[in-house]
Amino acid sequence: MSSLIAPHGGYRNLKSFQTTEIIYDFTVEFCRRYVLSHKLRDQMEGAARSGAFNISEGSQASGTSKQTEIRLVDVARDSQEELLRDYLAFLRQRALPIWGKDDPRSVEIRKLAYETNRSYKTYETYISDPEAAANCALCLINQATYLLDKQLQALDKDLAERGDFKERYKQERKNQITGKDEGFEKLISQFGLRINEKGLMEKIEKQEEEKKDQ
Repeated sequence: MSSLIAPHGGYRNLKSFQTTEIIYDFTVEFCRRYVLSHKLRDQMEGAARSGAFNISEGSQASGTSKQTEIRLVDVARDSQEELLRDYLAFLRQRALPIWGKDDPRSVEIRKLAYETNRSYKTYETYISDPEAAANCALCLINQATYLLDKQLQALDKDLAERGDFKERYKQERKNQITGKDEGFEKLISQFGLRINEKGLMEKIEKQEEEKKDQ
């Protein structure tokens, strides 16, 4: 039965989780310094928290429901988009510039993604200035959404190839009932025989053999 349950958990090793966790810590400090509205603060912190939380929950659920993981990772991605809009609004309302992706400052922030053992501390120097802090957050969020898009593509592919737990369980039960053994089935097929759904050996009809050979 354990072979039916896909590998799951281990979310702390996911780059998407590591990045969204940094975004959450960064956003909490950003809001403490620069966001006066309690409503906006709750909104931004909630969206930031949703990213890391839903990735971890999805990873835990992955073993028995790949569809649940996909749904939760999709929620995590949506929450990052919501947070992105809040940071963009912060800059716009204060007439602060948005750094382009080729801006040397943006490039430097993106390079930090390759450092080992990244944490909020890795980006802490940017928090002291509102313009730098908001633009740093934008870079981090863009990195997170890119990683989540790649993660969703991989999950969709895995679901298509392996199916979900229920599908694997049904197939395993069917194999147990019919005594399915691919090696044995291949062997007896050479003699024009097969195992039927009741687990009994039967002769393959000539018409079916001809179709198979075509």
